[in-house]
Amino acid sequence: MSPRIDLTWPSMADDVLREEVHRVVHAVVELGGAVGFLRPPGRDETDPFLDGVLADVRHGRAALVVARVDGVAQAMGLWKRASAQVFAHSAEIGKVMAHPSARGLGLGRRVVEALIAGARAAGMETLTLSARGNNHGAIELYEELGFRVWGRLPNVVEVGLERFDQVRMYLDLGTRDPRVVLRGSAPGGAGSSPRRRLRAGSQGEGR
Repeated sequence: MSPRIDLTWPSMADDVLREEVHRVVHAVVELGGAVGFLRPPGRDETDPFLDGVLADVRHGRAALVVARVDGVAQAMGLWKRASAQVFAHSAEIGKVMAHPSARGLGLGRRVVEALIAGARAAGMETLTLSARGNNHGAIELYEELGFRVWGRLPNVVEVGLERFDQVRMYLDLGTRDPRVVLRGSAPGGAGSSPRRRLRAGSQGEGR
């Protein structure tokens, strides 16, 4: 019999959810998962993390999805709106993880697909995320879901005395207002400045 998988979108936390989130985070970090903790955290770390996320959820700045398998939380992920006004329609996906005991159920894909749909419904235009350079399985999953690599910072993720690349990815959600003008890096527009190249032969002029 296949397990029952349900997705929930909490905005408040009780002690059951706090313990479930701690259980998942602790187990993932214990196996070296790249989810922002250098060592398996205690409740004194995961509870404030969860409270902060849910405060942002209640203010419309984020969304948290929890995947439950037969009623038990086994995976999670979130998106958070960029804080600067010039990036108001961009959000970043983070803390995507599944408990090791629930791997093979496709929970990571379900969580990310739900986050994409939720961000699109919330009016986001672009989603970004980061992945550790050696996390090839996650990078492949994100690419299958439409994300593309836009940059790579070499050897900046610290794990003890090891350093790994930070791979940056993005997804265009296709939700822009049709009146929006996409200028890219073309000259002109707000904040534009001319190129500063010296013209050939200009050095020494006026002496």
